[in-house]
Amino acid sequence: MDRLPGRSAAAQDMSSEVTDRPAAPAAALEGPAASASPPHRSIEVPRQAVLFLVFAAALGVVLYLARGALSPFVVGLLLVYLLDRPVAALGRLGLPRIVAIPVVYGVVVFVLFEALSLTLTPLVEQAQSFGRELPGLLAALDEQLRRLGDVYRGLDIPADLRRAIDAALADLADALLRLDPSVLAPVFGSLASFVASLFGYLVIPVWVFYVLLDPRRLTDGIRLALPPAWREDATALGEIVRRVFGQWVRAQVLLGGIVGVATYVGLLALGAFVDPILARYALLLAIVAGVLELLPVIGPIISAVPAILVAATAGLEPMVAVLLLYLAVQQVENHLLVPKIQGDAVELHPGVVIFAIVVGAAVGGLLGAVLALPIAATARNVYRYLFARLGDPPVGADDALATVVGRRGMQAPAPADGPHGSGEGG
Repeated sequence: MDRLPGRSAAAQDMSSEVTDRPAAPAAALEGPAASASPPHRSIEVPRQAVLFLVFAAALGVVLYLARGALSPFVVGLLLVYLLDRPVAALGRLGLPRIVAIPVVYGVVVFVLFEALSLTLTPLVEQAQSFGRELPGLLAALDEQLRRLGDVYRGLDIPADLRRAIDAALADLADALLRLDPSVLAPVFGSLASFVASLFGYLVIPVWVFYVLLDPRRLTDGIRLALPPAWREDATALGEIVRRVFGQWVRAQVLLGGIVGVATYVGLLALGAFVDPILARYALLLAIVAGVLELLPVIGPIISAVPAILVAATAGLEPMVAVLLLYLAVQQVENHLLVPKIQGDAVELHPGVVIFAIVVGAAVGGLLGAVLALPIAATARNVYRYLFARLGDPPVGADDALATVVGRRGMQAPAPADGPHGSGEGG
């Protein structure tokens, strides 16, 4: 390199060294703030999840359009929950499911036939007798109310207290007159649609047979259709639904039968010792009490009204006796039978139960009112599971399920053996 005039040799050598040095990276020149900025990360949604959500949305649209035909299959699922335990019990005894299911069907048909043969004739007779005697019963009830009014007017009570009682009775009568019966109209309005969809119910025994025959294949098919990351949570949520609906279905059948029998025996006893009119319609009133047991909280109240009105036609003493009978049956049921039979799987506050029944009736009619309790309990348990699962720090599916069902060790269904499954379990 030629040296420039006017500059020393040392200065020219230093300038050459700086010029030949490679340029520093731009990030280093911009300082530490630029080098500390995090790289941009894009959230990638698995394509399987997108596909599943698209198919789920399409299925939801189809089910909404066909919602009028779904009631028979909802009843069919309840029958599956009810019959799966005896079928599984026969399977543990070594009986194949294809044989156990017809055996259970036969026992159910035999029990229903015997129950109808014992109750249908007297039930029809009592219903016809009640229809014939209804005008006389109303006249007798009016006479008893008149006598009660005479007794009240003859009581020696302070004028201020009498005015307060009169005002309370007037407000009660006004409230009863202004009661809107359309509140319960959705419950009973769906009876017509039930009759119209009777053909759909005719295929339910066949459908229930095939669901009971190989339940594991069905559940495995649903589970394997989900993205792998979702399967553990799907298994846990399925366990929550199975536990709530399974306990509720079996408990309602048993509780309805016990309440009906207890009411029938109690009315017969009151008919023998208090007034014969209480035994005249004992079977009819007992069946009403057993069926309305499907509507928690408000069902027993509704079932007690016709019994109290019938007893009131005979006087104050029979009316008080019937009221005490229904109160005793409900107290025994709520404090002794429900904790033992139903457990805490569907335990809800009575205010929540009434709200759920009214909303269920408005949405789904009679079937919606009946299923309001287990659906509300399932929603509560699913929320508890997701709250624990997504907590800080998040917990595993097994521990989250334990917070709901009160036990550890979630048992995931075993994989199906071959394309047709093992044919056991459920």
